[in-house]
Order: sequence, then C-alpha cells, then structure tokens
Amino acid sequence: MPQRAPLKVERADVLGRLLAENGPALALYAANWTAAAEDCVQEALVELAGLPRLPDSPVAWLYARVRQRALNASRAARRRTGHESAAWRDRLIATTSDPAEALDLVSALAELSPDDRELVTLRFYSDLTYDEIAAAVGSSKSAVHRRTENALSQLRTRLEAPCDPKLIQSTTNSQNSTARR
Repeated sequence: MPQRAPLKVERADVLGRLLAENGPALALYAANWTAAAEDCVQEALVELAGLPRLPDSPVAWLYARVRQRALNASRAARRRTGHESAAWRDRLIATTSDPAEALDLVSALAELSPDDRELVTLRFYSDLTYDEIAAAVGSSKSAVHRRTENALSQLRTRLEAPCDPKLIQSTTNSQNSTARR
C-alpha cells in the first residue's frame, strides 16, 4: 500500500495544477452556454479524478467534458423554463373567464424584468405579504412595495387598460381554491 500513496498524491497535484491553470478559462468557456459554468468545471474535474488513468491530453479532455456538460445544462434550463412557462400560462388561462385577456396578461408579464415579474408573481399569485416577499428576496418592505407598484404600472401601460390588482387577485383565489381541492 505505501506505493499507492505517492501515486494518489501525484494525481491530486496534477488535478490541482489543472484547475489552477485552466479553471478560470474553462469556466469562461462554459459560460458561453450556461450560468452554471463553475458547476460544469467542477463536475468535469470530479469525473477526471474518477478515471482509472488520466487521458493523454487532460486539458483537451476537460474542455470537451466541460462543453458537453454546459450544453446539457443549457438544454435542461431551456426545457425547464419552457415547461414552467407553459404550465403557468395554462393555469392562468384556465382560471379566468376571458382567455384572451389572460394571454394578454401573460405576454405583458413576460415583458417585465425577471425581478419585477418575480415580485408580481409572489404578491398576486403566491399571495405573499410585502413583508414575506421582502424576506424572500432580501430587500426592504418599502422597496418591495415600490418595485411592485412600478411593475403594476408597467403592466397597466403594456395592457393599455386598467390592470386592476383585484383582477389578478381573483385569478389567484381561483387557483388557490382549485389547488386546495
């Protein structure tokens, strides 16, 4: 057994050197496809460490594996986003009396920034209080209230009609009563 220890130490040194010399460039490369670039690099390094022997060109091997993992992460994120958006849109349409109006609202919500859309969703679809939203997003209650009101104003403008929070609230109540059944 004493003979194996130097081999493990040597391999750990090689992996550490590979990470130190190539880690930032690998992460930048993976960022072309995914926001989880560092995860892709780490997973590829773990996979490399688990191989019975190092490839002839470990750097090229790492780039190939990081690329594959980044592309897979990107595809998974697109699928997940598409499924979530479709499910959310379908639930909203099913709970309103006017599907065309619901589609307009979905389109207007999609035009909001992700942060603003998050606030509107938490307030009117998840039925959280401003205090709860502030805790969830790490902001003050007053900032959350102001940003939510600004988002509602943007929705009103985009819809070119009054965007009554009661309309949004009525769809939430329908969703909540359906979900509790």
